[in-house]
Amino acid sequence: MSCLRSHVGLPVAAGVLLIGLPYSISLAAQWLYGWPNKPGYKKYTEALKPRRIYCLARAVLESLKYLQYGRLYFRWKSWYKDDENSKHYAKGISYGRRGNKLDLYYSPKVDHAKAPLVVFIYGGAWGSGDRAIYCLLARQMAEELNATVVCPDYSTYPKSNVLGMVQDIADCLIWVKASAQKFNFDQDNIIFIGHSAGAHLCSLTTLFLIETREELFIEASKQQDISRCVKGVIGLSGVYNILDHYEHEEMRGIEYVSTMHKAMNGVQNFSYYSPTHVLNTFSEDKLKRVPPFALLHGTDDIIVPAKSSTKFSELLSSLSLPVSLYLLPRVDHTEMATDLMAPDRPLYNAIYSCIKQEYTKFIKKS
Repeated sequence: MSCLRSHVGLPVAAGVLLIGLPYSISLAAQWLYGWPNKPGYKKYTEALKPRRIYCLARAVLESLKYLQYGRLYFRWKSWYKDDENSKHYAKGISYGRRGNKLDLYYSPKVDHAKAPLVVFIYGGAWGSGDRAIYCLLARQMAEELNATVVCPDYSTYPKSNVLGMVQDIADCLIWVKASAQKFNFDQDNIIFIGHSAGAHLCSLTTLFLIETREELFIEASKQQDISRCVKGVIGLSGVYNILDHYEHEEMRGIEYVSTMHKAMNGVQNFSYYSPTHVLNTFSEDKLKRVPPFALLHGTDDIIVPAKSSTKFSELLSSLSLPVSLYLLPRVDHTEMATDLMAPDRPLYNAIYSCIKQEYTKFIKKS
């Protein structure tokens, strides 16, 4: 009898592991974040396709590796709440048309001289993120680069779409121009640094300002003035072609649970919000106003593949625009940001050495 139970139990256990668990994980993810964009019952038949089930379950299980950053989570949480650290930054400053907040971090090495300004834009798939999470990163960046660092929140989906996010970041730059004297930084030396979706938004905002887009609802002369002050863009693990990235999401089975296509207001707007497409429409005069780019990407990145930066670098080079590309071995998507948060992180020095090299070049050219 016990032999019979073992023969029955093994197939049942295998069935639960190989079928029940992936289906449970995938259906829960789709119920929480979005069913396939198909009419009627077809959205469920699409959701139940075996390939989608197993790809999506794998993506969910891969996200469990973020648990390894639990210690870092408590570290930044306690640092941000500690009033003793308020000497390093000004917290919760309102800016822009939507009343978002930003934090400003002082360089400990610059006393009276005006420091260059870094505007750091965090990622989060256009649907999440918070400036407090990046307090340690911004603090270290201010020290490593001898710069004032501004880290703003922006209106993520569903509160806003990508155009609203670009408007928020442009508003942040307007605040920068108005607040330079008060906080003693150099408003004419601005470097954009962004991670993942943040790298996309840095690039897109810069290009929209050069184009003086009416949809930003900012005076053309003011947009031109701001764009001249951006001396360089450093993209960390960035997305630069939305269609390419959507195809990568399809391959991973996550395109419908992802925030990206929703934040872009649908597939029809992918070109409009792609820095690669915007650059290809630029006249010679506008191309001359594009600042230099530095692109860093980890070769172990499965969330945004390294070819995203490689292809963007090739496009910039083909247009005779200055660009540097760093492909960092054994670096994944998350480490590109988390390992900038503390000197004891494994990749801290390797990543900062690349950033500092490019940052120094941008500042010297200004």
